[in-house]
Amino acid sequence: MSSNIDYSTYSLEELKQARATIDEIEHPERAQELEERIVKFQSSGNPSTETSSTVSTASVLRKGKVTFHGKASEFFSIWIVNLLLSIVTLGIYSAWAKVRTNRYFYGNTEIDGHRFSYLANPLQILKGRIIAVCLFASYFILSAVSPIAGAVMVLALMLLTPFMIVLGQRFSMRMTGYRNVRFKFNGGFGGAFVVFVVLPIVSMFTLYLMLPWALKKIDEYLVDESAFGDSRFTTKLSTGSYYLASLGAVGIVVAVFIVGASAMGFGFSSLIETLEDGAPLVMLALIGMYLIAFAISSSFYTALIRNHIYENSEIPNVAQFNSNVGVMPLVWLRTTNVIAIVLSLGGAIPWAKIRSAHFFANATEVTVLSGIDSVTSINTGSVGATAEEAATLFDVDVALG
Repeated sequence: MSSNIDYSTYSLEELKQARATIDEIEHPERAQELEERIVKFQSSGNPSTETSSTVSTASVLRKGKVTFHGKASEFFSIWIVNLLLSIVTLGIYSAWAKVRTNRYFYGNTEIDGHRFSYLANPLQILKGRIIAVCLFASYFILSAVSPIAGAVMVLALMLLTPFMIVLGQRFSMRMTGYRNVRFKFNGGFGGAFVVFVVLPIVSMFTLYLMLPWALKKIDEYLVDESAFGDSRFTTKLSTGSYYLASLGAVGIVVAVFIVGASAMGFGFSSLIETLEDGAPLVMLALIGMYLIAFAISSSFYTALIRNHIYENSEIPNVAQFNSNVGVMPLVWLRTTNVIAIVLSLGGAIPWAKIRSAHFFANATEVTVLSGIDSVTSINTGSVGATAEEAATLFDVDVALG
């Protein structure tokens, strides 16, 4: 590094103050050095942060549930205008629609008396969306003209997946603010390539026996590389919890099909023969069993893993988290939401989204520690929305759990 200043004797507070006065455009190497020293100081300078998340030098200020203030009637007016204008403008207004929607949900989510803010500009979203659509169109055209060229592009897109995820996460986090401090994502392309490409491929060769462990590494990567201003998130997840959730989800699917087939009076061999005959009622019954199995198993996995991640993650000296999502309440939420949306031909979508936001907010508790007042914002520079929109277009899911 080209810095002529010796920061080795600086305290954490002095490092933060020095970083706040550095222009990263004029002195990028010095800014990078300060950020690295701050991260290193926070991760190793205080031994208590290396132990359990319940051990902290900061005192507890307040503890309370996340509060969501949104109302279905309010959001319905936003949603219907967004939908109509997006149709009239052939999708152009969808960028503004996304910003309006996110600002409503962020602005109605409150922790410790402060609400979140969504800071993206619609033009940022629109530019990224246009590029993402062009990328998708290129893939579609190449696939139609030459299957080989399409396959090559699929491989290229798979290799680009870590790039899209990292930049998409950087944009999403930077556009999220709380207490006038922006969030940040520090993940690099190398780490993303390992957890999002290498580990899932390796798990295939183990007949997916390694998949729960790979999913744990993905969630650890997403949490550990996130930060609130200059304070990084930390997590210590259990591999056993992921295997328990995965095996439980698989067991639920098997149990639903066994019970369903038994209720219809079918054994395995007779069920296969009936399917070969193309009996429509049996096909409908199997579709119904699949939907039931998916609803229960996915809710089981989501509830267990979400609770586990929240309980084992924190921002040292700033905040600790807890989640108490129940499996059957989540099954009921998702099932009734889907039924309402189908019966209303989509008109209940706003109600379902608001209902889901209330559900997860009520199931989330945050313990605010005294160190929250010392968190300072870090200028992470300009981040484009292209990768996030591309990830959305190609259905790249990076949600925790």
